[in-house]
Amino acid sequence: MAVNSFMVELGTPAPAFTLPSAATGEPVSLDDYRESPALLVAFLSNHCPYVRHIEAALGELTTRYAKLGLATVAISANDVENYPDDAPAKLVEQTERAGFGFAYLHDESQQVATAYRAACTPDLFLYGPADAEGRRPLAYRGQFDDSRPKSGATATGESLAAAVDAVLAGETVAEPHWPSTGCSIKWKPGNEPA
Repeated sequence: MAVNSFMVELGTPAPAFTLPSAATGEPVSLDDYRESPALLVAFLSNHCPYVRHIEAALGELTTRYAKLGLATVAISANDVENYPDDAPAKLVEQTERAGFGFAYLHDESQQVATAYRAACTPDLFLYGPADAEGRRPLAYRGQFDDSRPKSGATATGESLAAAVDAVLAGETVAEPHWPSTGCSIKWKPGNEPA
C-alpha cells in the first residue's frame, strides 16, 4: 500500500547522521556536505516500484545539478532481514543500474530515518546552505514529480528540479509542495513511528 511523506515543517534543521556507505562501509556524515550550497537527502530502496520508476531520472537530475552545487546522499533504512533486496550489496547494484553518482548509505538501526521523519521511499528532503553552526534549514520536502508507476507518465523530476533551482538561487521554494508517495519504510518491529 502506498503512503505519503509526513511533510516535515519547512525550516527544520537537517538531523545529523553518520552511516556506512553500502559500497565501501566507510562512514559518511552530514558534516561531509557542509560546504555545499544545497543538499538533497533521499530516502530510497531498491525493491520499491515507486523508486524504480524514478531512479534513472533521479540519477540524471542529481548528476546535472551536482555541477551547479547540489550535493546528494541517499539512505536506505528498510529492514533487510525481511526485505533482502534492500541489503547493501543490492543497493550497490541499484547505484550502478540507476547511474547514481552519490553516496548510498545503510541505516541499519533506522534511527536516522526516524530523526528525519521519513515515511516512504522515495522521501526527498532538500536543504539550503549551512549556517555558521552547520545547521541546514529544510527548504523542500515532497514529490520528485507528478508521475507514478503504471501512470504512463515519464519521470522528469520537475518538482524537485524547480525546488533545487530556487535553493541554488537563494530563493524560497514556491508552495504548494506535494507529498512524496511511495512504499512505506519497512520498519523493524518496535521501530514504527508513532
